[in-house]
Amino acid sequence: MNVVLTILIGSIFVNNFAMSRFYGICPFLGVSKKLETAFGMGMAVTFVMALASFASYLVNTYLLVPFDLEYLQVIAFILVIAVLVGIVEMAIKKMSPSLYQALGVYLPLITTNCAVLGVTQLNVTEGYNLALSVLNGVASAIGYTLAICLFAGIRERLEVGNLPKWMEGFPGAMIAAGLMAVAFNGFSGLI
Repeated sequence: MNVVLTILIGSIFVNNFAMSRFYGICPFLGVSKKLETAFGMGMAVTFVMALASFASYLVNTYLLVPFDLEYLQVIAFILVIAVLVGIVEMAIKKMSPSLYQALGVYLPLITTNCAVLGVTQLNVTEGYNLALSVLNGVASAIGYTLAICLFAGIRERLEVGNLPKWMEGFPGAMIAAGLMAVAFNGFSGLI
């Protein structure tokens, strides 16, 4: 139980992929203008990270390690992630065309989102079993979703705020992201 709690708190707050590791910054900055699209991206990343953690563990354990092909991990994991993103993209296009339009180019970019690849590599590096790999994938995705949704909320407030001209738009967003990263760094003493 202690390991599970450490993974949950560590992945969501302490080692947050967007705020501490700075993985997945492209969609983090690109999709976070509105809370609705940020949440949709977070859910898509959560689904892909959970399934990628599951599938990558199986590919690594039952295909790469037995045949001594560990050097192909990155390529194999990217292929697994690409297939999963294709499935998510088709599902979102069918179920929510407005979200599909809002996410735009950032949805296919999940394939090359280093947060998704990072969690699969981290699972192997840490030696997690199947259950812990999936838990780490889900917890990391929840942390990413939390960060992107908080950032989207801040950006929405900045749009209606009375800011100096030089701080409008992207400069204000970058300052807010930096302050969020500092705030998330405050969690570093938890584990």
